[in-house]
Amino acid sequence: MGKMSVNLCGIELDNPVIPASGTFGYGYEFAELYDINILGTFSFKGTTREPRFGNPTPRIAECTAGMINAVGLQNPGVEKVISEELPKLKKCFHKPVMANVSGFSIEDYAYTCEKLDKEEQVGWLEVNVSCPNVHGGGMAFGTNASCAAEVVKAVKKVTTKPVIIKLSPNVTDIVAIAKACEEAGADGISLVNTLLGMRIDLNKRKPVIANTMGGFSGPAIFPVALRMVYQVANAVKVPVVGIGGVATAENVLEMMMAGATAVEVGAQNLVDPFASKKIVEDIPRVMEKYRIEKLTDIIGIIGG
Repeated sequence: MGKMSVNLCGIELDNPVIPASGTFGYGYEFAELYDINILGTFSFKGTTREPRFGNPTPRIAECTAGMINAVGLQNPGVEKVISEELPKLKKCFHKPVMANVSGFSIEDYAYTCEKLDKEEQVGWLEVNVSCPNVHGGGMAFGTNASCAAEVVKAVKKVTTKPVIIKLSPNVTDIVAIAKACEEAGADGISLVNTLLGMRIDLNKRKPVIANTMGGFSGPAIFPVALRMVYQVANAVKVPVVGIGGVATAENVLEMMMAGATAVEVGAQNLVDPFASKKIVEDIPRVMEKYRIEKLTDIIGIIGG
């Protein structure tokens, strides 16, 4: 078996596979199905300063090779995540976890990150400046380089753990935004969040999703995500986490060759709750097939 471990912002992972935020709850839900310690880590559900009910239903629409969601960051708020969700998680997951944070102002981001930074089990703060289906927050910061940089600076002032900024693909120049985040002090970049999409119900003659538009994810977006990971990885020196349409062990290796140190699996967890486990278990076979001894040997071998 080849060596699968990678180092993400100074923390060693047994393997590079990370279920993406919003597709894996707070972990313990999946722990009822299998031992989630097989994973490198996972990014828990997007957490905000105050509780959020989320968007009106319907929130999900199927489409060719993917899905559209407009859940709207439904979560119990950071205080309850710390008091209720993390203690339950600690019983079933014995590795550092990635805390995904969203906000509607720079103060929101700083407050929530400062709270989660103090939690022993939190290894990284994945700061989401890229949510496409929440009005007035998230993507409003991620589509502007200077706004994204301001979020990074505010969060870095109040935290000690690695800060990974999650970027939106719904921009003209993702490289410029990634570089601005790096210059502002980000320890890593994760990309991409969902593309913006919609579906129309022909019978009802109105959008399928109550929010009209939502985040488009699934295998259909993989080539776009891979291209953006490649572009950003060749423009920054900090580690990159590749996300978008990942469904197989082969996809993981492609992302790593494009420059990703670790790889998140998103929508595929909703199609098959065992998806991330299967990918981890299949990586040794794919490594052997392509004569790869260590995963770290292939990170970024497709140079710019």
